[in-house]
Amino acid sequence: MDKNCHILCQLLIKDCKDPSLLSKLNETWKKAHDKGRFHLLDGILYHRTKNTCVMNLEDITLISTILNECNDSVAAGNLLEDRTLERVKTSSWWPNWKKDVA
Repeated sequence: MDKNCHILCQLLIKDCKDPSLLSKLNETWKKAHDKGRFHLLDGILYHRTKNTCVMNLEDITLISTILNECNDSVAAGNLLEDRTLERVKTSSWWPNWKKDVA
Protein backbone atom coordinates (compact mmCIF):
# COMPACT_ATOMS: atom_id res chain seq x y z
CA MET A 1 0.00 0.00 0.00
CA ASP A 2 1.25 3.47 -0.86
CA LYS A 3 2.52 5.45 2.13
CA ASN A 4 0.00 8.25 1.55
CA CYS A 5 -2.93 5.82 1.24
CA HIS A 6 -1.89 4.10 4.45
CA ILE A 7 -1.68 7.40 6.36
CA LEU A 8 -5.03 8.58 4.99
CA CYS A 9 -6.68 5.33 6.01
CA GLN A 10 -5.29 5.73 9.53
CA LEU A 11 -6.58 9.30 9.71
CA LEU A 12 -10.02 8.36 8.40
CA ILE A 13 -10.38 5.26 10.59
CA LYS A 14 -9.52 7.32 13.66
CA ASP A 15 -11.55 10.28 12.37
CA CYS A 16 -8.77 12.54 13.55
CA LYS A 17 -6.48 15.30 12.44
CA ASP A 18 -3.31 14.00 14.09
CA PRO A 19 -0.64 16.57 13.14
CA SER A 20 2.13 13.97 13.23
CA LEU A 21 0.28 11.83 10.65
CA LEU A 22 -0.76 14.81 8.53
CA SER A 23 2.85 16.00 8.30
CA LYS A 24 3.82 12.66 6.70
CA LEU A 25 1.50 13.15 3.70
CA ASN A 26 3.00 14.56 0.54
CA GLU A 27 1.62 17.94 -0.49
CA THR A 28 -0.84 16.76 -3.17
CA TRP A 29 -2.46 14.31 -0.78
CA LYS A 30 -2.44 16.77 2.13
CA LYS A 31 -4.24 19.44 0.09
CA ALA A 32 -6.91 16.95 -0.98
CA HIS A 33 -7.31 15.72 2.61
CA ASP A 34 -7.60 19.28 3.93
CA LYS A 35 -10.41 19.89 1.43
CA GLY A 36 -12.26 16.80 2.71
CA ARG A 37 -11.83 14.94 -0.56
CA PHE A 38 -11.17 11.46 0.87
CA HIS A 39 -13.68 8.97 2.22
CA LEU A 40 -13.12 5.45 3.55
CA LEU A 41 -15.92 2.94 2.96
CA ASP A 42 -15.59 -0.80 3.60
CA GLY A 43 -11.81 -0.48 3.60
CA ILE A 44 -11.70 1.20 0.18
CA LEU A 45 -10.36 4.73 -0.12
CA TYR A 46 -12.43 7.04 -2.32
CA HIS A 47 -11.67 10.51 -3.66
CA ARG A 48 -14.54 13.00 -3.88
CA THR A 49 -14.99 15.87 -6.28
CA LYS A 50 -17.96 18.18 -6.52
CA ASN A 51 -19.79 15.75 -8.82
CA THR A 52 -18.39 12.29 -8.16
CA CYS A 53 -16.85 9.94 -5.64
CA VAL A 54 -14.36 7.58 -7.26
CA MET A 55 -12.00 4.85 -6.13
CA ASN A 56 -8.49 5.97 -5.23
CA LEU A 57 -5.83 3.97 -7.04
CA GLU A 58 -2.28 3.41 -5.88
CA ASP A 59 -1.10 0.36 -7.80
CA ILE A 60 0.66 1.19 -11.08
CA THR A 61 -0.61 -2.02 -12.68
CA LEU A 62 -4.21 -1.14 -11.82
CA ILE A 63 -3.68 2.41 -13.08
CA SER A 64 -2.36 1.03 -16.38
CA THR A 65 -5.39 -1.25 -16.65
CA ILE A 66 -7.78 1.66 -16.05
CA LEU A 67 -5.96 3.76 -18.65
CA ASN A 68 -6.18 0.95 -21.20
CA GLU A 69 -9.84 0.26 -20.48
CA CYS A 70 -10.84 3.93 -20.62
CA ASN A 71 -8.87 4.72 -23.76
CA ASP A 72 -10.44 4.29 -27.16
CA SER A 73 -8.70 2.29 -29.84
CA VAL A 74 -5.27 3.39 -30.98
CA ALA A 75 -6.69 3.87 -34.47
CA ALA A 76 -8.94 6.65 -33.17
CA GLY A 77 -5.92 8.84 -32.43
CA ASN A 78 -5.72 11.63 -29.90
CA LEU A 79 -9.02 13.25 -30.86
CA LEU A 80 -10.71 11.27 -28.13
CA GLU A 81 -8.47 12.43 -25.28
CA ASP A 82 -11.36 14.38 -23.74
CA ARG A 83 -13.51 11.25 -23.75
CA THR A 84 -10.73 9.27 -22.06
CA LEU A 85 -10.30 12.02 -19.45
CA GLU A 86 -14.01 11.87 -18.71
CA ARG A 87 -14.03 8.08 -18.41
CA VAL A 88 -11.10 8.04 -16.00
CA LYS A 89 -12.53 10.96 -14.02
CA THR A 90 -15.78 9.09 -13.40
CA SER A 91 -14.12 5.89 -12.19
CA SER A 92 -10.75 6.52 -10.58
CA TRP A 93 -8.37 9.01 -9.01
CA TRP A 94 -4.65 9.13 -8.27
CA PRO A 95 -2.31 12.11 -7.89
CA ASN A 96 -1.55 13.77 -11.24
CA TRP A 97 -3.94 11.45 -13.10
CA LYS A 98 -4.60 14.05 -15.81
CA LYS A 99 -0.91 14.02 -16.79
CA ASP A 100 -1.01 10.23 -17.09
CA VAL A 101 -4.10 10.33 -19.30
CA ALA A 102 -2.84 13.10 -21.60
